[in-house]
Amino acid sequence: MKSATGASKRVITLNVNGLDREVMVEARTLLIDALREGLGLTGTKLGCGEGDCGACTVLVDGVPVNSCLVLAAEAVGSQILTIEGVATGNDLHPLQQAFIDKGAIQCGFCTPGMVLTSLAFLKEHPHPAEDEVRRAISGNLCRCTGYQKIVEAVLDAAERMGGDS
Repeated sequence: MKSATGASKRVITLNVNGLDREVMVEARTLLIDALREGLGLTGTKLGCGEGDCGACTVLVDGVPVNSCLVLAAEAVGSQILTIEGVATGNDLHPLQQAFIDKGAIQCGFCTPGMVLTSLAFLKEHPHPAEDEVRRAISGNLCRCTGYQKIVEAVLDAAERMGGDS
């Protein structure tokens, strides 16, 4: 099948939030576009489109990646976690609840990337110090909070989770 640009399209299967999902892509389709446009998972945000802001962060096999820099086809065979897959049903993950409780969400644009980056970090560092949290989120830009409330939320979530992520 050809797209409007004349490029060939094909169906690939991505495992997103624990489910195998088919999506039609061109060879050059970025993961963020497959997630947002192909699968309707709009929690992942497109910020700079250059891998500098972290708004598009998702976890691929547990590792934070900028989905604006990864081709969708490169993610075939991997486990992809988006912000839509962090909560369990209507029950927010302790990290998400900490972001709410600590006022770490203002405009919300950076929040999905911050949460996913922090989730991966806490899995590796269940009892972090403040400076470790600051380093961990340094690739995610926020223009609203000044980061203090985000750092407090991650530290609070670490306590709530007690080493369980």
